[in-house]
Amino acid sequence: MAEIGNRANNATMSQLGIINSTVHWNLSPEKLANISIEKKQAILTSTGAININTGEFTGRSPLDRFIVRDSITEDSVWWGDINLSFNRDKFDLLYKKVVKYLSGKEIYVRDAYACASEKYRLNIRIVNEYAWSNMFAYNMFLRPSNSEIENFTPEWTILNAPGFMADANIDGTRQHNFAILNFTKKIILIGGTGYTGEIKKGIFSALNFILPTENNVLAMHCSANTGIKEDTAIFFGLSGTGKTTLSADPKRKLIGDDEHGWSEDMVFNFEGGCYAKCIDLSAEKEPEIFAAIKPGALLENISFFKGTNQPNYEDGKITQNTRVSYPINHIENIAKPSIGKNPKNIFFLTADAFGVLPPVSKLTIGQAMYHFISGYTAKVAGTEAGITEPQTTFSACFGAPFMPLHPTKYAEMLGDKMQKYNVNVWLINTGWSGGVYGVGSRISLKYTRAMITAILEEKLNTNNYNTHEVFGLKMPTACPNVPSEILNPKNTWENKDEYDIKANELANAFNKNFQQFADNANKDILDAAPKIK
Repeated sequence: MAEIGNRANNATMSQLGIINSTVHWNLSPEKLANISIEKKQAILTSTGAININTGEFTGRSPLDRFIVRDSITEDSVWWGDINLSFNRDKFDLLYKKVVKYLSGKEIYVRDAYACASEKYRLNIRIVNEYAWSNMFAYNMFLRPSNSEIENFTPEWTILNAPGFMADANIDGTRQHNFAILNFTKKIILIGGTGYTGEIKKGIFSALNFILPTENNVLAMHCSANTGIKEDTAIFFGLSGTGKTTLSADPKRKLIGDDEHGWSEDMVFNFEGGCYAKCIDLSAEKEPEIFAAIKPGALLENISFFKGTNQPNYEDGKITQNTRVSYPINHIENIAKPSIGKNPKNIFFLTADAFGVLPPVSKLTIGQAMYHFISGYTAKVAGTEAGITEPQTTFSACFGAPFMPLHPTKYAEMLGDKMQKYNVNVWLINTGWSGGVYGVGSRISLKYTRAMITAILEEKLNTNNYNTHEVFGLKMPTACPNVPSEILNPKNTWENKDEYDIKANELANAFNKNFQQFADNANKDILDAAPKIK
């Protein structure tokens, strides 16, 4: 066994059962990029970043993500279609297979940690089959100093073997790919998929269980930034709603773009980088992200302009879920460390393709908890195979696949914090106005930014609101740099009767979805449900 590079004095892969391997410890991203190119697993692009193809899987596979059912998880995890249980004995047997598979290979190991708050820091050791997967881990987790590595002890371990294919009939998986969390052994097994997002989401799922249950810290799938006055803002939103885009504000410092904890006195980032969607990326629309794609960045599943190594971000022929990971310091304006004070404003972002929800509205505590549990957006035609018209999508807490506890647990923690710290919560529709998708038009990013700026600059703290007759939302009658006529969505529809029909349809979808949570929800939450007219 050859173990090369900077590592803790007692660290060895034989501790995990991996033998006869060539182990590269804590290589620099430059070395990992060069190895990936030399092995013809990556292409150097015109930006200086490398581009890799993740293979069969270009996104998460929710039906293949499992949690081992044991004494820790049995009575705590919200078991069901999202949190799928896995047998303990099957896990142990599969672990042995993965370890055997990695033995004798050239592998890459990284020591890293999650949580920018020292109090909640979680040390992680990531073992990767591929150099570029290890580069992803470097980008996305927080990076200990060389002196910290000397005495590094991991609390959790990730074994990542994209080339290992499970046998579903024997191993207890659904098919050949899997991502399995074991809270007793503090191990995450990932196999059969090259999609790098599984690596970070595994750890964040673990933290989303540990922090609320052991530390009374609210774990959140969100982005966050802070202003000159140290006023923290939090942005919740599913894919395509603008979470990453809107939090990358040149006037404010970015705390993080995906996962955070909210303790008694701070909001802190879980990660050390950003993982942004690249489809239709341009310097004009998203200058901060565009500029971050340079040496050290890792592009995934990008196509090129013919005969060049210049990325073509408009080309989604491999997948619409093209991605880039980069260390957070590739963004110029960042908070150091990635920590902010208790938030003043929280934004729920939704891309409503039905043109029903107002572009901006202020929520009561009950409404905030209701919409948080609902986690609504809409998928539109062209984003996924088989979708020909808008579809309602609900993901509890705006991140159900990564939330092991019952959604009401997170919602009640949010409600308590809203009350305690007097936080304003706003619902922002980044979707359609003037009609449904295909009839109306998408709300201008310029207007959305203007609404958020007005809120952050305390220029929307007014009593001049109209109330939405179905959803009960408080809609401002005016907003700086935004046409007043778009603030009430019904005004933008030519046919008002059609608007009413769509509003009732969407309200019905909300109510139907919420039935699964009703038994665990308090009166304030239940009273916030839309009322069909």
